[in-house]
Amino acid sequence: KLGFCKRIEEIMIGEDKVIKFSGCAQGEACTIVLRGASQHILDEAERSLHDALAVLYQTVQDSRVVYGGGAMEMAMANAVLQKLPEVEGKESNAVEAFAKALQGLPAILADNGGYDSAELLGKLKASHARGEHTVGLNFASGGLGDMAELGILESFRSKISQLCSAAEAAEQIIRVDDIIKNAPRQRDGGM
Repeated sequence: KLGFCKRIEEIMIGEDKVIKFSGCAQGEACTIVLRGASQHILDEAERSLHDALAVLYQTVQDSRVVYGGGAMEMAMANAVLQKLPEVEGKESNAVEAFAKALQGLPAILADNGGYDSAELLGKLKASHARGEHTVGLNFASGGLGDMAELGILESFRSKISQLCSAAEAAEQIIRVDDIIKNAPRQRDGGM
């Protein structure tokens, strides 16, 4: 069986003619056409699409999700800070720095969105201190919102992967115990 579709048409995308099949019975396959002003932009769009599809695949494999908009990072930071009194010595500095790094992620989100990160982070910290753990950054309104009500969710596996990658990068930086710097080479002055 070859298949069935309701409509077949030839359309123009830029300067290229393509055949478009629409109304397919199964809808199991599709084609995504990427266009860009340069090869660099096109490559970046392809990488972004690949990343998005990988997250989608992971979410289908493991349907657990967490609240987005920085809500999960603030909840994790609060959980880490609650354990801080149980940690003594130099380790307490590392635990506190980890919590601050988690709190910094919503600030980065706000900065990237063009909002006042200090203002939003202060409001977000206050909300989470009151036990409102589903509150995160609402970029549509430029304020805070309930991520559960707004339906802003992130893949659990993607979030775990991000945290593990960040922890591994930090560990690699900490392991650097010495930096060797060579003196610049002297050039011949004959030219």
